[in-house]
Amino acid sequence: MDQLRIRGGRRLHGDITISGAKNAALPELCAALLTDQPVMLRNVPRLRDVATMRKLLENMGVQTQVHGERGGLTLHAADPIDPLAPYDLVKTMRASVLVLGPLLARWGRAKVSLPGGCAIGSRPVDQHIKGLQAMGAEIVVEHGYMVAQLPAGQTRLKGARITTDMITVTGTENLLMAAVLAEGETVLENAAQEPEVTDLAEMLIKMGAKIEGHGTSRIRIQGVERLDGCDHTVVADRIEAGTFLCAVAATGGEAQLRRARGDHLDAVIDKLRDAGVQVQEMPDGLEVVSPGAASLKAQTFRTTEYPGFPTDMQAQFMALNCVAQGASSVTETIFENRFMHVQELQRLGAKIHIDGRVALVEGVERLSGATVMATDLRASASLVIAGLVAEGETVVDRIYHLDRGYDQMEVKLRALGADIERLS
Repeated sequence: MDQLRIRGGRRLHGDITISGAKNAALPELCAALLTDQPVMLRNVPRLRDVATMRKLLENMGVQTQVHGERGGLTLHAADPIDPLAPYDLVKTMRASVLVLGPLLARWGRAKVSLPGGCAIGSRPVDQHIKGLQAMGAEIVVEHGYMVAQLPAGQTRLKGARITTDMITVTGTENLLMAAVLAEGETVLENAAQEPEVTDLAEMLIKMGAKIEGHGTSRIRIQGVERLDGCDHTVVADRIEAGTFLCAVAATGGEAQLRRARGDHLDAVIDKLRDAGVQVQEMPDGLEVVSPGAASLKAQTFRTTEYPGFPTDMQAQFMALNCVAQGASSVTETIFENRFMHVQELQRLGAKIHIDGRVALVEGVERLSGATVMATDLRASASLVIAGLVAEGETVVDRIYHLDRGYDQMEVKLRALGADIERLS
């Protein structure tokens, strides 16, 4: 397995381009199943999860073609399609459940393995199942698979009013994709409001879907009989942008993040500014200027659903708090097992105490390089940030987690002046 070797202590300066969002690209790849016409996606990030999803779709019979231009990918889901998502292709990626809604909507049947992914806590698929059942699907879970079909004599899903028990991003996306080809009106209550959900809805509208209210907690969909192909550019990755904001904040320096959307990162940017970091909007992105963590004030925050502070930025901001001035608390409300990076940060010299879902962080003057192990995607990013400010050499092991969600992070960090290399 690859590792990253980091020699800390360098300030970051320069200009990088933020890649397309993984959490938008994955459902948008699945949305190609909804039409028999070609779909062109641009700004698709080069990630392990994207490659896995592409392989899954190809295994079903979807034709895919990468284009020479940056991040171009065409998908064509013409008949015949095998509506099977086998365990071997699903076990490493929880987002694979997103094929369930489109397969049911267009072909009336699907067999999808229960998904895997990061071990950061329970993310049940019961909300997906309950919503699709409300639309008329018959679904059973057997032998590790969700087996779904329409009742005998029924050719389309039926519109329904669906209120999920919790806010779920992939659940909202799955039900949204199912509803666009359903008969009648579907209303999704308690819907996720994340920018990636909005971007998916905008793509579906380009394909001919009738959707209102995306970006709010109530989405209204009028089903149509068929969808066409489209040409769509994946929205910039707000979590990648936030990660680089935290990296520059911790090391000190000045950087321009092209394509980054400040309006998608309000909660994170507010905390950075409160800490003493300058973050300014540019015509094509964000500019960040920081004196370095030693001159910053640690910030207390609580993760919550969008537009609150994102759980996917908790670990990275905690790494910043570890070397900022003062004490802070970090409360994780989304996932019950998302402090696994704490033990590894402690190996670098961080002072953190865990009390249930609260991490109490006391800023230290310096961290010391060591060998650490990544436990999940965002934990990997927090260890990279810590390594950038630690004295000496840090080696981050098991970075296949990092490759699931960051498009060549070490290449972009080197472009900003970091001393970082990948070891095979």
